[in-house]
Amino acid sequence: MRHACLLLAGTILTMCAASARADVTITPDVVYGHKDGLAMTFDVFTPTEKPNGVGVLFMVSGGWYSRWNPPERVQGMFKPLTDKGFTVFAVRHGSSPKFSIPEAVADVSRSVRYIRLNADRFKVDPDRLGVYGYSAGGHLSLMLGTASDDGNSQSDDPVERVSDRVSAVVAFVAPTDLRIMVHEAPDRLPAYARFPALTLDMKNAAEHSPLLHATADDPPTLLIAGDADDLVPVTHSRNMQQAFQEVKVSSELFELPGAGHGFQGEDARIATEKMVDWFVKQLGKPAS
Repeated sequence: MRHACLLLAGTILTMCAASARADVTITPDVVYGHKDGLAMTFDVFTPTEKPNGVGVLFMVSGGWYSRWNPPERVQGMFKPLTDKGFTVFAVRHGSSPKFSIPEAVADVSRSVRYIRLNADRFKVDPDRLGVYGYSAGGHLSLMLGTASDDGNSQSDDPVERVSDRVSAVVAFVAPTDLRIMVHEAPDRLPAYARFPALTLDMKNAAEHSPLLHATADDPPTLLIAGDADDLVPVTHSRNMQQAFQEVKVSSELFELPGAGHGFQGEDARIATEKMVDWFVKQLGKPAS
């Protein structure tokens, strides 16, 4: 999952990088929290002309590994969004193998709270925040969509008093049911043994499976998957879509025929276009 997700992101980056120009203001390494003496950070990509006031969080995660890259190198990956006026936050979480999936979920949850608390600073509307990611990043995006809350009003930490709810989600090739992926699962795919993040007991696997959290108040969600994916089979997305339909959440499933876990060429272009269109539709019109 780690390598496939990096391939997917790299494909989209290659597609976009050639046309990337100095059309964004980059604010690197914004600290949204600390743990184990380490800073948790994200980079901000703000359109220099006519930002539309919408923030979109990108989950920097593949196999629940979260790696730093110079923001100037990945700017092109976000160009389809920044060209439409969206401000993009590239959020890193505590990375596997040191940190677990529950910790990654808690980290990205905090990032939403922090951005909402500091919405004026970033010039975004706190009520128009979206999130997206690929593979493990898609899983984290769905967890934000399905398992968020209004904050803890009794917390001493002002960040934790703020809601981590988002207003739109796009999840690419996302695992949605960890119960069939962890070490205890009797029929899990052999490839999952490569990912230490999946060393979870069944209780934690269930608690962090978006499939089990779908409720009527979830935000509009777009699922994008390849029907030939042999790492995260398309059934993950199909089952998630069914769960959304049962509770009447506005959602769509877009399947790419013959596509595997990493989209390339025309598949990558189409998938990116679908993602941008979804955020335009759900969060507001792009900058003119």
